[in-house]
Amino acid sequence: MLPGVTLPTPVRPLWNHPRAAAFFDLDRTLIAGSSAFVFGVAAWRNDLVPTSQFARDALGALAFRLSGASDDTADQVRERMLGAVQGTRQADLLALNAVVLPKLLERVRPEATALLEMHRKAGRDTYIVSASPREMVEALAQALGMTGGIGTVGEVADGVYTGQLVGPFCYGPGKVEAIAELATWEHYDLERCYAYSDSASDLPMLEAVGHPVAVNPDAPLARAARQRGWPVVIFSQRTKQVAKHTTTAVGAAGLAGAAFAAGMKVGKRR
Repeated sequence: MLPGVTLPTPVRPLWNHPRAAAFFDLDRTLIAGSSAFVFGVAAWRNDLVPTSQFARDALGALAFRLSGASDDTADQVRERMLGAVQGTRQADLLALNAVVLPKLLERVRPEATALLEMHRKAGRDTYIVSASPREMVEALAQALGMTGGIGTVGEVADGVYTGQLVGPFCYGPGKVEAIAELATWEHYDLERCYAYSDSASDLPMLEAVGHPVAVNPDAPLARAARQRGWPVVIFSQRTKQVAKHTTTAVGAAGLAGAAFAAGMKVGKRR
């Protein structure tokens, strides 16, 4: 080091008190339906995925959804995802956002939009957390005015995907790993944070925060939510009307009731 020269220290946020954020699963939570299917159709139509592979992936995604997710099936999905993009130029994948984003924005649930706005007004940051590629998740989060998007990151060398991961596969426990890293950096107090999901595969994420909310839950998640007293909300597919199942928790339930005042019916607590 040269005499009298002081090297700069890494820049970190200067928050002097814990902060809070809200984390949203993407498919069937923030949006109706599957982002992967929308993305797959766009890739197929732009000749990035052959017809045979698209058909296999569509059937595989359906089976994955209907049968539930185990560690083995999650590993298979990860390998399929990485294998599908291996050798693809990142620029080509990014270009698909011009087609994909408008379609995903059409699927954003109005109730979720209202909830995002409430979290913003409460001073909480908002994030999408999804196994989908970060390139798509970040673009959608930006379009929705959210703080950011947390997605699966594929390794890129010389502008081309290598078929390897950078960081965790953002699914199941991988979501918690990604959120915990972000919370450390942004000084979030996870006990003050919120998480929303429709699937039991996201139980680790829901358990990691102080305010978990089940949205249009699958049967295993609905059962877990009832047992633990978590709020359960139903977003309507067709209208802005929302019905509430059950909750014994006050914090997240009260937040949900206020956020959806124009479109939610709050059920009685058991």
